[in-house]
Amino acid sequence: MPVRATKWSPKTTPTAPSPGWPDSVPRRSRGRRSRNGTPGLRTASRPRRRSTTARSSASLSKTRPQRRPRPPGVADFPLPNRPLKPRRPPPLPPRSDRLKDAIPAKAAAQSDDIDDDVIPVVAEPGPVAGGVAPIVPPPGEGGAVDVAAGGSGPRLIPGTVLLLAVEGDAVGIRLDQFVVRHAGGASRSAVARAIDAGAVRVDGVVAKASLQLKAGMVVAYTVPEPARAGPEAEEIPLEFLYLDEVMGAVNKPAGMVVHPAKGNWKGTLAGALKWHLERVAGGLSTVGGPTRPGIVHRLDRDTSGVIIVARNEEAHHALARQFEQRTTEKTYLAIVQGEPRFDRDEISLPIGIHPYQRERMAVRRDHSTSRDAVTRYEVLERFGKAALLSVTPKTGRTHQIRVHLAAIGCPVLADTLYSGRSVVDRSFLRLRGDPAPLLTRQALHATSLAIDHPLDGQRRRFEAPIPADILSLLTVLRGG
Repeated sequence: MPVRATKWSPKTTPTAPSPGWPDSVPRRSRGRRSRNGTPGLRTASRPRRRSTTARSSASLSKTRPQRRPRPPGVADFPLPNRPLKPRRPPPLPPRSDRLKDAIPAKAAAQSDDIDDDVIPVVAEPGPVAGGVAPIVPPPGEGGAVDVAAGGSGPRLIPGTVLLLAVEGDAVGIRLDQFVVRHAGGASRSAVARAIDAGAVRVDGVVAKASLQLKAGMVVAYTVPEPARAGPEAEEIPLEFLYLDEVMGAVNKPAGMVVHPAKGNWKGTLAGALKWHLERVAGGLSTVGGPTRPGIVHRLDRDTSGVIIVARNEEAHHALARQFEQRTTEKTYLAIVQGEPRFDRDEISLPIGIHPYQRERMAVRRDHSTSRDAVTRYEVLERFGKAALLSVTPKTGRTHQIRVHLAAIGCPVLADTLYSGRSVVDRSFLRLRGDPAPLLTRQALHATSLAIDHPLDGQRRRFEAPIPADILSLLTVLRGG
């Protein structure tokens, strides 16, 4: 009788096969080797023996649950094992489209034909235009629309929900433009803030400012609280480059905010203008709203130079129209870090909100807030570590010059947001001497601005002298 095959081992001896083991020859392992690399034998596997005893019905009843009898009158169809989930509401727009900082929100709400540095004109309340049907909400539900006597349009009370049905010539326009036209004279900036805060809904759903309206939609606009009163007149010295009965030109110093905003209600150019022109010399335009008397356009806080002001409503509209149509000529002086590759060039890059930092703008393509921007520059002097440029912006986007120059690798010196440094000293310029700071604000100055006079239409050019801090920096760069 054959011997049972066992795993090879020096001490292993053949043994008699177990009872019931089939008569077969020993099998070698198929391709397997032992740990020391030599072929060996393996024990043949014992065949599995199936149980011949069947389960009794009693044992099955203990392990398998019995189905309960169906009560009489119950339909023969499967019932759900769990309650149905309620239908989810439609998702809201992304957070980046609903919650933005004030400047990008305003930029997203405005049309591409209007620059960011132009103060939006606050329209006077008037009758409701054709194509929009005001729907008065029932009493006790969100307030009511108080209609002024004589049919001059609704006098909006804070907290009132104004319902506007889209029909007629209002079909196809943007949501923000629709609300500006038909919400009782609300300004573009106020509408932009309301849309960002969710105070404007279309068919009960929060929508973006760029939504194209369709016939039959209902826009609900919750009237916000009135804006804070205008700035107080402050006796702050100002340098007037030009002044007459309808307009003026001011050389704004660095560090002065143009008009009041969150965190900056004192020491503004608007407060100084109220002291010099409204309190003493007659008046200022109120087209820009109570917080921006006479202000036609803006400059950044740390940018010095020429800024235009209006003294009555007619002059304000005439001056603002030139900024909107881009017929003005603006020239800036900028000292940049490094040297541009070309002596003169044109930078055409779209600008939108920064994806991570609220206070910054960035070059962004194919984004909902991106807007075309064009800047031309010419190199006046090269200093190795820095360069002096003459910059002419063709559009007026927020931080346009600073973003474009940083995009070509030459940020403005001492520009905290886009160069990473707020102070320039001799060690940064690789010069020896006094370690005291040479410049503590961005090296950007609006040197000249040419515009047509609102009365006679004659072209006027206003020039602001270069401030002392930039002159001293140029002297050091020139080796003085």
